[in-house]
Amino acid sequence: MRFSVTALLFSTALLAADTTDKDVKEVDHRLGTATAVFSEIMATPDKGIPRDLLERAHCIVVVPGVKQGAFLVGGKYGKGFVSCRAEGRGWSAPGAVRVEGGSFGFQIGGSETDVVMLVMNERGADKLLSDKFTLGAQGEVAAGPVGRTAAADTDAMMHAEILSWSRSRGVFAGISLQGATLRPDDSDNEALYGKRVHNRDIVKGQYTTPAAAREFISILDRYSMHEKA
Repeated sequence: MRFSVTALLFSTALLAADTTDKDVKEVDHRLGTATAVFSEIMATPDKGIPRDLLERAHCIVVVPGVKQGAFLVGGKYGKGFVSCRAEGRGWSAPGAVRVEGGSFGFQIGGSETDVVMLVMNERGADKLLSDKFTLGAQGEVAAGPVGRTAAADTDAMMHAEILSWSRSRGVFAGISLQGATLRPDDSDNEALYGKRVHNRDIVKGQYTTPAAAREFISILDRYSMHEKA
């Protein structure tokens, strides 16, 4: 019996290790996808997110491949990352987030949609870093303008706490994500940082950027700088 218990504990430990390795690989892959999504969007200035808005943003959220669940009525689900301005150090290390529900632009075609959000003020950032945040219910969210010459000084742009965009089947447009909920993804943060950490602590600069996330942060920094004359 003693041998059986020991073997069982050993097998359980191996299973846990395998699951952890799998989680780490999935988070690393998702970071790579988020990096590619943001890079592709910003590589077309006439159709991307206006740089002046990116430079003014307090935080950014990138969620690649939000899915519509066939087993749910109107169910939508995705995982991504949030980064905020770290004073004097560019963008912070990323925290993991998950989004559920709401309108993610599936009406423009496709069952998967890439989502990008810019948080434009400190109040919106504080809500974003809470345990759970419902867009539209607790804060103003508006469809973001597209292209370098887009009018970013409209009334909606001036008052919205969060601007949002979606891309589905190559179509990129501003979309208002009313009703979507955002919350920290504790399991993905544990896979990324090796322990349970809070998004608020991550973006406040208490943790260094993991190796797997350096390219993601590098891309954010690159497109947040003013173009040289």
